[in-house]
Amino acid sequence: MKIIALSGALRRASYNTALLRAAAALAPEGVTIELRTLHGIPLYDGDVEAEGIPEAVTKLREEIRAADALLISTPEYNNAIPGVLKNGLDWLSRPSGEGSKLFGGKPTGLIGATPGGFGTVQSQDALLSVLRAFGNDFWMGGRLMVSRVGTVFDADGVLVDDKVRAQLQQFVQGFVAFVQARAV
Repeated sequence: MKIIALSGALRRASYNTALLRAAAALAPEGVTIELRTLHGIPLYDGDVEAEGIPEAVTKLREEIRAADALLISTPEYNNAIPGVLKNGLDWLSRPSGEGSKLFGGKPTGLIGATPGGFGTVQSQDALLSVLRAFGNDFWMGGRLMVSRVGTVFDADGVLVDDKVRAQLQQFVQGFVAFVQARAV
């Protein structure tokens, strides 16, 4: 099984990217979780689209299409989805109708991390609203919202919190089981 793990953050030391790296390390045997970011995707502009879909968008789209599932890790900026993630999804849904072709029925899981104390509940809820329009097959059996993430990872982005590691491992195992059940 191949899962594309999409980070909703661009920062080199992103906690959400680190959370996805930790998830990949916890994947069960026979499952690969491949990290992808939104680097290189320009701001959405209909004039740019009219000239052709950017290569970075096309490449990410094909990787998601070829994967068995999608795992998104989102930060929470001002109680919502980060602009870079929304922009990436907007591009992936172009031209009109591409979103449902790409995401329709795609098993999808959401996780997130933030330095704040409330986790990423509002960002994840807002993201569900956006992706629901595409027809993703969401795993609703588990959510992972890591708060106070600065205490969970060390300076090198390594997960050092055993409780969060156990929660992440449980999430990954549950999500993999969900994807496997869809493949039958």
